Amino acid sequence: GDWDFWLDWKDRRWWVTLTPILLITFPAATQYFMWEKMRLPIGATFCVMTLHFGQWMNRVFNFYMWAWFPVNFVTPSLMIPSAIFLDVTLMMIGSYMFTALFGGMGWSLLFYPANWTWLAPFHLAVKHPSGPLMSIADLMGMEYVRSATPEYIRIIERGTLRTF
Repeated sequence: GDWDFWLDWKDRRWWVTLTPILLITFPAATQYFMWEKMRLPIGATFCVMTLHFGQWMNRVFNFYMWAWFPVNFVTPSLMIPSAIFLDVTLMMIGSYMFTALFGGMGWSLLFYPANWTWLAPFHLAVKHPSGPLMSIADLMGMEYVRSATPEYIRIIERGTLRTF
């Protein structure tokens, strides 16, 4: 959903917990099918790679070429290391229950470190010419106004306080 579309909504509180929970269902189902029918431990990685390819096609053609948003403003989340960990867990253990316990935990714990490398520069603080100190992601969200999120609804962080 929107938590994964916009860079200024990829905050450290909700995006980290919501996105891995929502994105584990289809890779887990694909992993089950490919392991049960073909004994291939690549189901989650295959599903995530095709999902990632489709997301990039959507972001480039719809957001960049159609709506003229910068590509780094709508970059999709990187789930490939988490999917590889889930597949390796199933291959090493061979049990669905332990894969769900340990692989699912590793899926969510690897999500933020895998995305931090490309997301970290957008968390740097800058001073806006009108005065407030905000992150680069929030500044991009203020400069590229979207019709679905007017400025009086967007949440802006100032230190540890969140205001509308």
